[in-house]
Amino acid sequence: MGANAHVEILDSTLRDGAQGEHISFSLQDKLAVVQKLDKQGIAYIEGGNPASNPKELEFFHEARRLQLQNAKLVAFGSTRHRDTTAQKDLNCQALLEAGCEVVSIFGKTWDLHVREILKTTLEENLKMIFDTVQFFKAHHKTVVFDAEHFFDGYKENPDYALAALQAAYDAGADVLCLCDTNGGAFPQQVYEATKLVCGRFACKVGIHCHNDCGLAVANSILAVQAGACHVQGTYLGFGERCGNANLSTIIPDLQLKLGYTCIPQDKMQRLCKTAMFIAETANILPDNALPYVGASAFSHKAGMHIDGVKKVSRSFEHIDPSLVGNQRNLLISQFAGKSAVFGQLSQWDHGLRRDDETIARFVSRIKDLEAQGYEFESAAASTQMLALKHLGRYTPFFELEFYKILAQKEGNSDPGLATAVVKIRVKDRSEIRAAEGEGPVNALDLAMRKAIELFYPQIARMRLVDYKVRVLEAGQNSASRVRVLIQSSDGENVWTTVGVSFDIIHASWEALCDSIEYKLLKDQVQPL
Repeated sequence: MGANAHVEILDSTLRDGAQGEHISFSLQDKLAVVQKLDKQGIAYIEGGNPASNPKELEFFHEARRLQLQNAKLVAFGSTRHRDTTAQKDLNCQALLEAGCEVVSIFGKTWDLHVREILKTTLEENLKMIFDTVQFFKAHHKTVVFDAEHFFDGYKENPDYALAALQAAYDAGADVLCLCDTNGGAFPQQVYEATKLVCGRFACKVGIHCHNDCGLAVANSILAVQAGACHVQGTYLGFGERCGNANLSTIIPDLQLKLGYTCIPQDKMQRLCKTAMFIAETANILPDNALPYVGASAFSHKAGMHIDGVKKVSRSFEHIDPSLVGNQRNLLISQFAGKSAVFGQLSQWDHGLRRDDETIARFVSRIKDLEAQGYEFESAAASTQMLALKHLGRYTPFFELEFYKILAQKEGNSDPGLATAVVKIRVKDRSEIRAAEGEGPVNALDLAMRKAIELFYPQIARMRLVDYKVRVLEAGQNSASRVRVLIQSSDGENVWTTVGVSFDIIHASWEALCDSIEYKLLKDQVQPL
């Protein structure tokens, strides 16, 4: 298979991804992720195992109502149990009840597992594979056979691993998906085994890799270059142990770099938004260092890099960030050179010259603030707000008239709820609101949002996803200056702001204000 060929993508975020630590999806979460992946142009979405629990089966029943444009839902389950028939097997019946056009059936291909885990004979396992695939083909299903532990099995007993594939093929399997279930295979091993399988079987061959050796993406790409045309993974790479092959990396690798078609080209710019949405729904902090979709994927700090990328972007960027919906980020700190500062300020003042005195004054301002404890390298949103103020292009969206914090603690009990009262003015109108929260910062955040949402309902989509405090003067007394970093998200984008003060509440307020104003600025909203 050469470049320009089609590679179908099966996303297992809702099944394999849900097996990752601290990952849990509600029914509504799963339905929302399906719709987002469908908009991304993913061909197959593995929704879960309907035999595992009632919630999974309920998901498939509810998902039937979705009007999907690009994707087909996939129900996942195992081959029939030993010493029974597929017709009588409860797992097989649950897969039918899920009502999906496509089913993914996993079966053992490693003789070690057959003998020691299933506790059955090699012959019976082959019958289990054949009977199960044949059963679903008789019910007019598209069948993906997940050859579990294929690469381990092929390494130790290649004849039996291939015999297991043959059983699935003879029964009519539409896809033979080779699984590196333990994540221990290396690219050359994957390439050679996949190439052999592609040459032996006249059906689609797929690849499913785990990341225990950090090679899941590389192994998936090598499998495609060996002839596989079906790739499984999870959108952000999370999953059991070290995770699965990361589809948000594999898709642009294959499509933008190697010329394969994985999703419609007009969907490629949605990659970042989909990544942020899934991270938000899974309640995890997105990894800034993720290729293509990470917040730092196109960040530049070194002066010569910034100078180079401004002159010729491809000199320090392997693709145009906009192709995947990302953007360039020129990091500003006390060590920033003129190129970095010019790049930041010229976003807001297109007539600015590289030798303009404004640049030198902004560098000086940055150095003064960082000497006080600010850290703009980690808070790009605050950097942009500061740049606007420096250029005289900042108009406040709201003004604080006052806030008051009330906290109570009795004896040695856990801290009780804190109460915050906030009064906000927008133009000639003021609003005062109060809220209770788990601690003063949470209460302040909630009260502040209540007041500001009356003028700007758009911020209802925002939430605080990370909060960090650092005492800046180690060894000093309780009056030490503190730095607060706040990371916020609206489900599609993530940004960080900073505040510094001797008062942790004031520092938090400063970072919260920057965060909300950054969101309003990006959305270009007007007050109600």
